[in-house]
Amino acid sequence: ATSTKSRFFLRKKTTELRAFMMYVLLLVWSASAFMSRTQVSRTPPLRVTLDEVKGDSGVTAPLGYFDPAGLMENDVQLDEAYKFYKEVEIKHGRVAMLAAVGFFVGERFHPLFGGDIDVPSYVAFQATPLQKFWPAVLATIGFIEATTSVPTFKDPDTEGRWQMKESHLPGDLGFDPLGYKPKDAAKLKERATMEINNGRLAMLAIAGMVGQE
Repeated sequence: ATSTKSRFFLRKKTTELRAFMMYVLLLVWSASAFMSRTQVSRTPPLRVTLDEVKGDSGVTAPLGYFDPAGLMENDVQLDEAYKFYKEVEIKHGRVAMLAAVGFFVGERFHPLFGGDIDVPSYVAFQATPLQKFWPAVLATIGFIEATTSVPTFKDPDTEGRWQMKESHLPGDLGFDPLGYKPKDAAKLKERATMEINNGRLAMLAIAGMVGQE
């Protein structure tokens, strides 16, 4: 009876989550209908060469420059998307590193919600009161994005959408309370490569851990 009740509870919460996500998607789609359709006047982007990309941080042996999907196969993509894709990779890597650590810590130390939640991690949030606070969760995420990500982009109305400012270094959010960022360019590149590679490993690791569980 307990097992049947648990499965019913999970199915109910899964249905509620799907309904909520559908509501969010419809809201975003509706808002996009009111966006300006005028042609965006693009300013000439900063030229980024393939040689510069191949020598950038994150390009390491044994694979070296690795782009099987051809995301950077022409000059337009290099100019308009390289910094954006790199920023996205670094951010996902940082989140994955936190998630991988939290996965292990949560196995032994889970004081929230009574500490009696024992379900697979991909549905664990459905067994908590967290679902009642989605507006607060979305507001928190929105605040973080608005204060850290939005200022790194050019004005979409005059300079094109999804283009990052030339002065912005991907991954540099101005947060370095311990003074860990090297001032030497070579050391900065080396440390950035270390972070990117650790983030890549963490993305594979947390995906594997959640999938295996």
